[in-house]
Amino acid sequence: MNKNSKIEILQKMIQIQSVNDHEANVADYIISLFAPYPDVQIKKVEYGPGRDNLVITIGDPNGPIFGLSGHMDVVAAGNEGDWDEPPFSGALKDGRVFGRGASDMKSGLAAVVIAMLELLEAKTKLSGQVRLLATVGEETGEYGAAQLTKAGYADNLTGLVIAEPSTDMKDMVYTARGVIDYEVTSTGKGAHSARPWLGINAIDNLWDYYHLAKERLSKFDHKDQILGHVTHEITKISGGEQVNSIPAQAKYMGNIRTIPEYPNKLFYAELESVLDELNAKEGYDLSLRYSFPEEAIIGTKDTPLAKTAAGVYQDVFGHTPNLAGSLGANDGAEFLQAQGDFNSLVCGPGSDSSHQANEYVDVDIYLKAIEFYKKLALQFVG
Repeated sequence: MNKNSKIEILQKMIQIQSVNDHEANVADYIISLFAPYPDVQIKKVEYGPGRDNLVITIGDPNGPIFGLSGHMDVVAAGNEGDWDEPPFSGALKDGRVFGRGASDMKSGLAAVVIAMLELLEAKTKLSGQVRLLATVGEETGEYGAAQLTKAGYADNLTGLVIAEPSTDMKDMVYTARGVIDYEVTSTGKGAHSARPWLGINAIDNLWDYYHLAKERLSKFDHKDQILGHVTHEITKISGGEQVNSIPAQAKYMGNIRTIPEYPNKLFYAELESVLDELNAKEGYDLSLRYSFPEEAIIGTKDTPLAKTAAGVYQDVFGHTPNLAGSLGANDGAEFLQAQGDFNSLVCGPGSDSSHQANEYVDVDIYLKAIEFYKKLALQFVG
């Protein structure tokens, strides 16, 4: 496939507006690219209307399966006035492709897809299979990866590379923090603010939970050598009806970033203990829910996948990668719960412009990423 065709595929993916939805349109476009080739296994896995995960497998079913993954959703473009070019144009300028998802992560997804297409185009004989796991909903909870994992599509992989952006592809991420998003709702009793004794202030009770939870979780103070400390932040809060009414309901959302030393169950236990303690008191009515929590990814630099990938990277890029950890979560946390014993790596094209106006990817890095994924797959199933 020539350079212009590779860029065009990326541009077309960016032009599909899959903002936290409509991933089926991306899946259908990818399917159209594989349509000319026989003996390709294609499976759409519906998550919801207009939201299809996609699994594409090529190669010999009698051998091992090497996994490549990317998500099809993007975040909102924000204020379009902040963009130099329309956010879904896929504009090519000064050696860069611009647009929402150019970095996170349609460039990685396109690179993986093209790597597989080029293997088919060259009629490369494989001793195993290469499997694309393209997911929905990564930006809002990794629930597409969770669905594919439960359905068995990630079982018994020999390795998995997730093409998330890694700072112009300089980093190769082998470990990552986990995440717990949680929401606490406080139910009180409304009353006129001139007679507060007739009501129950839901905000006061919520505030009690907040302070106690922050205090209890602060004991998880170990510093991971790669990932640093656990973080716990309150990121959204709402409550009350109007200024002269005692609020009957209030809620906040908290975000915890965990490290391998502390399994998520330890945090659940503390949060639920605070809930039980306060609800045992008169006037408290608190509830707690979690939203797609992910365990931290435990990894080392000396796995066969990391060593092989580092060697291929050296060959393609001409220098060694920076083996690193990620402060954010990724789909690997779900896929690693599949059957079998395998490791994952995050390494993909993209820049530090993810989720920002004028998001971009460097074309040269994108093209090298294609070679990296193709050569790495051949190391495992070639």
